[in-house]
Amino acid sequence: MDFLDNLIADSLGGSSFFTAPKKLYKFEKIKQLTNEVTKKNPNIKLIDMGVGEPDKSADKLICDVLNEESRKLENRYYSDNGIKEFQEAACRYLNNVYGIDNISTSNVMHGIGSKSILSMIPVCFINPGDICIMPSPNYPTLGTYTKILGGEIYNIELSKENNFYLNLKSIPDDILKRAKMIYINYPNNPTGQVATYEFYKDVVDFAKKNNILVVSDLAYGHLTYDDYKPLSILSIDGALDVCIEIHSMSKSFNMTGWRLAFVVGSEKFINLFSVVKSNTDSGQFRAIQKAGVFALDNYHLVDINRERYSRRLDLLTKTLKEIGFDAIKPKAGFYIYVPIPKGVKDGIRFESAEDATLYLLGKALVSTVPWDDCGSYLRFSVTYEADTIEDEFNIMNELKNRLLSLNLEF
Repeated sequence: MDFLDNLIADSLGGSSFFTAPKKLYKFEKIKQLTNEVTKKNPNIKLIDMGVGEPDKSADKLICDVLNEESRKLENRYYSDNGIKEFQEAACRYLNNVYGIDNISTSNVMHGIGSKSILSMIPVCFINPGDICIMPSPNYPTLGTYTKILGGEIYNIELSKENNFYLNLKSIPDDILKRAKMIYINYPNNPTGQVATYEFYKDVVDFAKKNNILVVSDLAYGHLTYDDYKPLSILSIDGALDVCIEIHSMSKSFNMTGWRLAFVVGSEKFINLFSVVKSNTDSGQFRAIQKAGVFALDNYHLVDINRERYSRRLDLLTKTLKEIGFDAIKPKAGFYIYVPIPKGVKDGIRFESAEDATLYLLGKALVSTVPWDDCGSYLRFSVTYEADTIEDEFNIMNELKNRLLSLNLEF
């Protein structure tokens, strides 16, 4: 044990941080096996249905704005809690896309991506022993920082029986008394479920009744298809008093690596959040924010992605059904969430989604993401790389042929 070991925070494992056995998480296992099978099969191309970020770059017009603004002398400064132009553009975007017209710049603050915002919110509210209510499965950042601060997590399973919605009535009274926050994420990753007006109203009523802050992660909110339109919890009367909502530029605008997002909340929350943020980072590069202004004002650019993803989801849903999966096209996002096969006909049985994922990867060079949090499911993504529509059809045909060759049993 050396000098550093004795100083490590208990929330990270304390002095045993470096010596405790490290669990090999599913994503690391998948990454290792992917490297192994691709090396063994150099002439067979991996079909990557697991990637969770856009396959295209940001629109050229957005990149042009970044290029121009990055050369301007005035953009060299720290942006601290953000530039006014970006806040104003966020307000216009919320009105244009979600029909929300009661938001001003005092209700908005930019962040260096959604993850950064989610990591700072618990610092504003969590004391040791406080509870954050999280769905399971979930995007873990809010819960991770809650635990680092000495708080606890209470998980609610997103079950098929409840249509992948949070069952708010299932939460025990003793949990409600200690809960400070509840995290919701619709359109949902990984289930693909979308919120309804009625669901959002129930959440707002729940928050008011129990004095619990709602953190709504709307990362996939603009990527909607067919008859479903973008919907924000802030469209519910009184929601701004008890909810904060996070909007990301990553998924809708193909700006994943740009790290730009914004959070919307009451003026009191923004004032509180600004104190934490100003002591955590110095803001995103002004030129990136100005490119974000252009993107938000030209929100129709997202329609290109919506058209591509909708088409690919139609193709993937059809292909998965032909293979034997119980697949339904989601109304938003870019994932299809399906129960795993039972195993292989007259062969092995899959005890978990991780088993199924590793088998498909090892035998067919098809990569998926397993979820065993509430039942056993595979997540297929439509953000695979394909340059043309013909390429998309070819990939689907190859996916179908490879998986049918495995004689999966459903």
